[in-house]
Amino acid sequence: MRPRLREIDKPLAGVVLVLAAYGLATLYSAGQTDVPTFVATIWHRQTIWLGIGAAAMFLMFGLSPRLLEWATPYAYAIAVLVLLFTLATGTGGGTAASEKSWITIAGVRLGQPAELAKLAVILMLARWLAERREPPATLRDLAYPCVIVGVPVALVVLQPDLGSAIVFIAILFAMLYWAGTKPSLLLLLGSPAIGLVLAFSTAAWGAWIILLFGLLLWWRLYVWEGLTIMLANIVMGVIAVPFWRRLAPYQQNRLLAFLNPEVDPRATGWHVIQSKIAIGSGGFLGKGFTAGPQKRLAFLPAQHTDFIFPVVGEELGFLGVVIALGLFIFLILSLMRIARRATDAFSSLCVFGIASMLFSHIVENVGMTVNLLPITGIPLPFFSYGGSFLLACSLAVGIALRVAWESRQSGYAEL
Repeated sequence: MRPRLREIDKPLAGVVLVLAAYGLATLYSAGQTDVPTFVATIWHRQTIWLGIGAAAMFLMFGLSPRLLEWATPYAYAIAVLVLLFTLATGTGGGTAASEKSWITIAGVRLGQPAELAKLAVILMLARWLAERREPPATLRDLAYPCVIVGVPVALVVLQPDLGSAIVFIAILFAMLYWAGTKPSLLLLLGSPAIGLVLAFSTAAWGAWIILLFGLLLWWRLYVWEGLTIMLANIVMGVIAVPFWRRLAPYQQNRLLAFLNPEVDPRATGWHVIQSKIAIGSGGFLGKGFTAGPQKRLAFLPAQHTDFIFPVVGEELGFLGVVIALGLFIFLILSLMRIARRATDAFSSLCVFGIASMLFSHIVENVGMTVNLLPITGIPLPFFSYGGSFLLACSLAVGIALRVAWESRQSGYAEL
């Protein structure tokens, strides 16, 4: 039976439609500056991408999850190959000009394959986890899902695109948790990353190693598992400084600006300082639609992409921010509802993985604009300009809508 449009999940479709309209209006406002730039008409292109995204959404809505599950390995293989091609021939842009994250043909940037690769990884993880009768219970069980995610993570880190790498890792942990993996095992899996971060403070790293040793004794792991975890954390402590030197200069500057934007307010700290000023000056009701002075005077950088959220805060104030965040929360809760009601493990894992991808983007983007997180150049779903990520979001929503329809049909069949 083919699904009909009137049978679509109305709460999810409705919130996506409102977010898309809200984002398009904000993008239009972002282009209204005292000195006209190309951003003034960029909302025209976003409208075209919204049309393409809507078509892609309805295409996925008509696609059976069983067919999608069958095609998953091919989609994953294509995604990896395209990431390899991007690493070899890709280009960058803006403050990340040294990156190789864009596919460019004849001087025209077509998109960022990493955005669509996130969706391919979600599908591949969902297929592997759904085929298991029991959730992963040991580090050995986690080896294969780590490889699934590790290959694209390595390729995007080499671009280098740390923001997307963080999203891939967040998807891995979220889907493992949804599949039933114990939180203690997930903590051990993520412990090397914790060790890497804490390694820049000898005292903090030493305290972490002692705590980790105690946890390993308490949880009584296999000897080889405990030794592997300890060795990984020690290695992270050793490579912390070389890893820092391996980062691109703009990435180092972003992290330094996160710790103290006032150190270099006219360069590395400029983005976050202007972002905080814009959001803070909005007050309760904001300066008015299209009337934000930070935006109009072009003090706010990347106001149509990475820093579009401050436009909401400056022009629509606290009320506009609460509405935007409320819509995002409703979107995530709608996806979680669909994941819980899914009729099979593959569909449930897919939708929860989609929710984790969108949630990671929202937290990273909003967090960096208020200086709670380092600047990672990650887009805000349905707000930031960009075709590849909007297309990935549309495909993801289409999958969720189909899963919701399948669940409803199963409920009707039971009646």
